[in-house]
Amino acid sequence: MERTHLSTNSAVRLMEALGQAAFVAAEAGALHAYEQLRPKRKGGFRQRRQPGQATPLWNVLAAELRGELREHGAKKRLADHLGVPAQRLSEFLNARQPRLPDGEVTLRLLHWLSERQAGRDPTLTLPRKPLGRPGKPTAEKD
Repeated sequence: MERTHLSTNSAVRLMEALGQAAFVAAEAGALHAYEQLRPKRKGGFRQRRQPGQATPLWNVLAAELRGELREHGAKKRLADHLGVPAQRLSEFLNARQPRLPDGEVTLRLLHWLSERQAGRDPTLTLPRKPLGRPGKPTAEKD
């Protein structure tokens, strides 16, 4: 009888070892699958988003802006209104190598577009920024 008891005990140990091995293998497989399916991030916390299929709202906004900016001088006036160089505005609207503006500039673009579609041009009513570098403030003379 002791022989049966020893063989039963060793069979239980064998089954426990196989169960643990299966658990470890399943855990490793699940971790591997998770790593394969997880989207890869190139950057850290502040990853730059690129326009494309992942930015459908920006694509619509850029198309609307391009349609409104066909008038001669409109891009330059809008760039002055936004406080960005005209080249930067072109980069925002470039279909081949686009660049996304920051949140404040995007809100200003949306405001400008809504005003234009309502028949108003906010770039014509606001004073233009002064050309050149600002000088030192002069003391008033009496």
